[in-house]
Amino acid sequence: MERAYQEIINFIAAGPSPQRLTTFQSSAEGQARVAQLIHREKSGDLSQEEKEELDHYLQIEHLMRMVKAQAYRHLPHE
Repeated sequence: MERAYQEIINFIAAGPSPQRLTTFQSSAEGQARVAQLIHREKSGDLSQEEKEELDHYLQIEHLMRMVKAQAYRHLPHE
């Protein structure tokens, strides 16, 4: 889980442009982990620790959606 937070922290600390913010995607490894957790949740085989991990990923996703929406307002529009 720390890796996901560190990935976001490093990205934002680098001072990305609004364009880069709107196109941000987590690493392939992070995406695979989320997919695995969602699959395990659907099959009813998710431990409490994994549930908490998935909740963290979902919170990060929500935060990044809000950041992207705000960054989109700063893009030049035709």
